[in-house]
Order: sequence, then C-alpha cells, then structure tokens
Amino acid sequence: MSIALGGLDVLVNNAGIAGRTASVAELDSDAWEAVLRVNLTGTFTVTQQAIPLLKKSNSGLILVMSSLAGRFGYPNRSPYATTKWGLIGFTKTLSRELGEFGIRVNAILPGAVEGPRIQQVLSGRATASDRSVEQEKAVALANQSIKRFVDPADIAALVVFLASDAGRSISGQMIPVDGDSQSAS
Repeated sequence: MSIALGGLDVLVNNAGIAGRTASVAELDSDAWEAVLRVNLTGTFTVTQQAIPLLKKSNSGLILVMSSLAGRFGYPNRSPYATTKWGLIGFTKTLSRELGEFGIRVNAILPGAVEGPRIQQVLSGRATASDRSVEQEKAVALANQSIKRFVDPADIAALVVFLASDAGRSISGQMIPVDGDSQSAS
C-alpha cells in the first residue's frame, strides 16, 4: 500500500448499512449476514489495513461510527443494533491495543440525523400508522431532551475536535450526538 500524501493520521470508519426491518423470528440469515459483513467485517478490514500506517503517525486517531442503536435495543432492527453494539466493543478493544502506540480510538454514536433518510423513515412510518409525517416526527423526538434531529455538521465538528490537539487525551470513549435520547425508536 503506497501513500502519496505522506501517511495517515485519522481513520473515520463511517460505512454501514441498516439492513432489513424485521423481527428476529422473521429475519433470514442472509439479511443478518449482509449487515454484519458491511458494518463489522468492513470496519475490521479497513482498520486492520490502516493500523501500520497509523503507527507511523505522531497523532493517530481511529473514529468508529456506531449509533444510538449501540446504546439501546432497537426493535425489528436486530442486525443493525447488534453491529452497532459490536463496534463499541471493537472501539474499546482497539483503544487498549493501540494506546501504547499513541493511537487514540473513539466511537461516535449519532442519533437520527436530519436529511433525506430520516424523512423517508418518517414517511414510511406515517403511511403504516395513518398518522402525518409531523406526528411521526413528534413521536420520534419524544424520547429526547433536545427536540430536533442531529445536524450532520455537529457530527463533523466532533470529528474535527477529536482529531485536533484538543482531543489528544480522549480515547476509548463512546460519545453520543443524539439530543440526549433515552431510547431508540
């Protein structure tokens, strides 16, 4: 692997899929495996390839995007929630393994992010429930203190902070960006 720009300082593991919405009893094993393959194995593979490069950095950082689902159970989304919990274990393990090399490892746990995806989810829920999209939005925000979806810029700002010198002593942490959510819904 050659690095044209001189090395690697920060890895942000942000690939993931949500997978099929179904109960555990109704979910087929192929749907389960597809989510695990992308969300866990993909993160493992990219991280494993990046570690030798990060060991050469003076300020190595690995950020793992978990989710609100990595803090709470998520009905009808077992593969997604399982992988997001697994990424927390992966983060803690990497933090312990790589700290001696000065590599920091943290997980970011976003809640529902404002944008087309959450709007599509709300529209689907509205159709299924005979409620309006606004009513579904109110239901979705009812479990959190700050009554708005996460602005993607807030997640980006946290990434920049953690990658800066200001974050140099932060490692092994799970940092929610979710408006103080009390459950996944």
